[in-house]
Amino acid sequence: MQRFGWICDEPLPADWDLRQRGWLLVEGDDAAPYPALLSDTQQARSIAARRQRAQVVLIGIDDSTERADWLREGFGEVLPARVSLSELEMRALRVRLAAEAEPRRSRHGALELDLLLRKGTVDGRRLGLHPREFSLLWRLAQTPGRSVAPQDLLGEVWQMSFKPETNSLAVHVCRLRAKLASAGLGRIVSTTPDGGYALSPERDGPDPLRRRLAEGRDALQSGADPSVRKNLHET
Repeated sequence: MQRFGWICDEPLPADWDLRQRGWLLVEGDDAAPYPALLSDTQQARSIAARRQRAQVVLIGIDDSTERADWLREGFGEVLPARVSLSELEMRALRVRLAAEAEPRRSRHGALELDLLLRKGTVDGRRLGLHPREFSLLWRLAQTPGRSVAPQDLLGEVWQMSFKPETNSLAVHVCRLRAKLASAGLGRIVSTTPDGGYALSPERDGPDPLRRRLAEGRDALQSGADPSVRKNLHET
């Protein structure tokens, strides 16, 4: 059975009630994994996380230019108030299928991210990312080469709609860069002129010297032959 949510305070109008098409209405926070119907634009603006917006079908936007603006903001579907129940059902199905179609892996040069295992590797070597570091890198990898504002990262990775007093974002970016640098990708996460962050894959892959140092460090930790230690110290 298909499921959907209604995330407005007012009652669900009969014209938009997918239960008439055999769907199950899931109320409260349990509606999050399913397409959610919404007709309150003020409430729509309060949804900071782009991933959550992608699961929302915004209804009641009659102006086509305004609908385009809401789609640009990341909402899954935007419809006018007068929409047939059959069309609404198909639009909700498209939103659900789009959410399920998110790729498991994302590759950028030597960097590969695995969403299912939530791990990052460079040339097959694990970066040892913490969950939030992975989420931060995954978000940047969704729009490579484009600046992502700190407020958007706080909303989508930290689920915050306000700027916190701490510099948690800057700290996580610093730690993430350090781990990437140890794998030879020290410049892949850049700070943009507008104060945001962007993923800028390096065309030539990891720096050979850094990669050799990283491989030598792994060998030392695994108790490699003394000659490896000698070569590492000579590097």
